[in-house]
Amino acid sequence: MTSPTLPTAFADLQPFADWALPTADARQFKRLSSSREALRAFYDATLPRLEEILTLCDQHALGSLPAELQPLYNMALSMAEVAPHIELYGGAPGVPYAFEEQRFVAAHGNDETWRGENAGGRR
Repeated sequence: MTSPTLPTAFADLQPFADWALPTADARQFKRLSSSREALRAFYDATLPRLEEILTLCDQHALGSLPAELQPLYNMALSMAEVAPHIELYGGAPGVPYAFEEQRFVAAHGNDETWRGENAGGRR
């Protein structure tokens, strides 16, 4: 799978474009299959740009996000997936002292989050 191209203003984040994943399930799988070092590198690169990403995306209604901003939005969601593991769990990809995450199935985990709707097309 080819990583999406980010807007020019975010070229510094292009090495992390493989985190621009459209579904919660894909983001969780990426986190769980990444090393501590990979999580930390993504976190350290993205955190300083997060406010700028969210401000840009927030100019558009959920479900109406222009195609060129969808990868940035998805990266922000990946950041939300990764941040607790850096900030609370010492960089561990999984949740320490917890049930295996694969045992929990997200009801809408395969829906493209940026659309703001579930598989039935409802918002």
